Amino acid sequence: MNKEDDIQRMEQAIQLAQKAADANEVPVGAIVVLDGQVIGEGWNRPISGHDPTAHAEIMALRDAASRIGNYRLSGATLYVTIEPCAMCAGAIIHARIGRVVFGATEPKAGAVVSNAQLFDQDWLNHWPEYEGEVLAQQCSDVISAFFRRRRAEKKSEKKAGKLT
Repeated sequence: MNKEDDIQRMEQAIQLAQKAADANEVPVGAIVVLDGQVIGEGWNRPISGHDPTAHAEIMALRDAASRIGNYRLSGATLYVTIEPCAMCAGAIIHARIGRVVFGATEPKAGAVVSNAQLFDQDWLNHWPEYEGEVLAQQCSDVISAFFRRRRAEKKSEKKAGKLT
């Protein structure tokens, strides 16, 4: 894939992140691409799905695996708006994803470059290629706007509670 393709695919992931935001979920979106075709998509749904594993990456991997009838997604690229956490990085490794492209880094829970650097561990049996900072500012803006809105809502609710 070239840089233009990566940007186009990340824009698709950002649109999926907006679906999560519209559902009051942390806005993270992901797609899986194989041979130039989107074979899986997902967005964060742990709250609405009552499922702590329902991160965007996991949902996209599940969708892709179901569509192709195989849990191995060799040669596929995963695009995700935020750097994957340890759980998602582990699933990416087990799925044999060939390449991961992410938007913004995640300083608290990121496990690709920010903290654990899981994709670089010698003891693993698969090492996806990865690239970060693709449309990083746009991806970060989606998350920041969501949390800004949530803080304002909580402040409003708190204020309303004090007035009654």
